[in-house]
Amino acid sequence: MLKKIMIRSAISIFTVIFLIFVYLLFAPVPIQPLAWQAPANAGYTGAHAPNRDLSGLQLVSLGKESGPEHILPGPDGKIYAAVASGAILRMQPDGTQLETWISMGDRVLGFAFDAQGRMIVAMPSRGLLMITQDKKVSELVTQVKQIPLQFVDAVVIARNGKIYFTDATQRFGVNAFGGVLNASMLDFLEHSCTGRVLEYDPVTSAARIVADGFCFSNGIALSQDEQHLFVSETAGYRVWKLAIQEDQLQLKDKPDPQRASVLLDNLPGFPDNLMRGTDGKLWVGIVKPRSADFDKMSLKPWLRSLTLRLPRSMWKVPQDYGHVIAFDEAGKVIRDMQDPAGVYPETSGLTETADRLYIQSLRANSIGWLAKK
Repeated sequence: MLKKIMIRSAISIFTVIFLIFVYLLFAPVPIQPLAWQAPANAGYTGAHAPNRDLSGLQLVSLGKESGPEHILPGPDGKIYAAVASGAILRMQPDGTQLETWISMGDRVLGFAFDAQGRMIVAMPSRGLLMITQDKKVSELVTQVKQIPLQFVDAVVIARNGKIYFTDATQRFGVNAFGGVLNASMLDFLEHSCTGRVLEYDPVTSAARIVADGFCFSNGIALSQDEQHLFVSETAGYRVWKLAIQEDQLQLKDKPDPQRASVLLDNLPGFPDNLMRGTDGKLWVGIVKPRSADFDKMSLKPWLRSLTLRLPRSMWKVPQDYGHVIAFDEAGKVIRDMQDPAGVYPETSGLTETADRLYIQSLRANSIGWLAKK
């Protein structure tokens, strides 16, 4: 009798192990991962040598709000911040008189003000929107060539009124794939590189594709002469510079460097927002350090599929590490500011004003800032 019980137990255990094995290898996942070669991570060396220049931030409490992903001074001299709840907050430059200017119902990732003082909004779940000063919301671009936008991420406006924005991925829309964080994670793991830069002309109401083939196109900024665009490629650890007049440029075709070139390469983390600073410099936020596990899986698509079948609690998430970088239009790093302790988490960017440096974050419940020296 005991022998039969032991045999049955062994069969049950074997069956469970077999089913787990089948699940890990064959359960359907939403990605179709492609092999790619991650560059060897140089880490925090050279221009990115470790420092604590981002430590000791002064904080502006956001009350019940969190995640000041994008911060920008408005035409009224006040500071605006888009937060995780979908609200856009407004406050005095010193953080006082904090109020909810408008609630969009879902997360806004980027915005800019046009010459008329209207806010142009990059909203992943809805597209490119416009908010007038009296808070009327209208849609500018929701599709291009009759294909819906999936993940509108960042926006910048040229002096001639043309609007440039990023559509981070054509594969994983935030509405269909569980929101901003989940959709971006799926795109990183698949690495099919379908991110785009687009142009919208408010005079003709026409939208066109400037360039395609980014591995998650994120932050965007204009050169001083407005002849080039700078674009953060988050899953490629780099920042691109491309000619603004390009039309349907395919990065996968390795275009002439005069048309598109990598300005910052092999960064020690994932680049996020790009912001124009003072004195000709640009700022990029490094939202998380590189993941050794993610890099090791670059040539192993099957392992990335298997990862999605594991409980999220088993994933190794990179630690918080505060990091923002200032560079010039030639790609020279001017300033590198870090907080290895990651007290202010997920630094998505930096907004520079005449007297302050405001630090953006995907998760913090405050706005961090430093007085300019």
